[in-house]
Amino acid sequence: MSVVASDPGRAWVRMLDDDEATADLLEALDDARSPSGTVDNVMRVHSLRPDLMRAHTELYRTVLHGDARRLPPWLAEVLATYVAMLDGCDYAVAHHGANARHLIGDDARADAVERALRDRDPAAAFDGAELAMLRYAEVLTLAPGEVTVDAVEAMREHGVDDEVVLEVNAVVGYFAYVVRLLTGLGVSLDGDVVGNFPEGT
Repeated sequence: MSVVASDPGRAWVRMLDDDEATADLLEALDDARSPSGTVDNVMRVHSLRPDLMRAHTELYRTVLHGDARRLPPWLAEVLATYVAMLDGCDYAVAHHGANARHLIGDDARADAVERALRDRDPAAAFDGAELAMLRYAEVLTLAPGEVTVDAVEAMREHGVDDEVVLEVNAVVGYFAYVVRLLTGLGVSLDGDVVGNFPEGT
């Protein structure tokens, strides 16, 4: 197997392509393929450790696409995008902002949501339970030691039950990991097909 010291175009650590993969890695890569049939760099960056790739793939799918999920998919993607914006991760903003836009299905509404998130003013586009979730996500992202039960109670006051609170927390917590994976290893969008919805779907 030939491996270069690093892949500066895609990440600061070595990433193996499919034609360099062992059988174990190829199995992990095949499981991690996006709807476009490619493996995004956020997953391929684990290629030196297929076990980490498999664990990450399972966590990603459970948090954002699990069958038991009750959080609306578009809102999960909005929360993901907001966490990425707050943490300055352009990679995750590109992917999950594109997913949110597709799932919102209305360009004017998606534009308003994007502006509100970029301005750190979610109240400009949200209210009620959704706003409470975004405010919880903001403080948990930027100042986790300052989160109090009041942030959870604010969601409950708008009818959010504890199962959905847990899902919101899982999205924010997952993206805290992902942002640090991406920014800490210099992962770029080079070669990625952005978003889970290829053109025409």
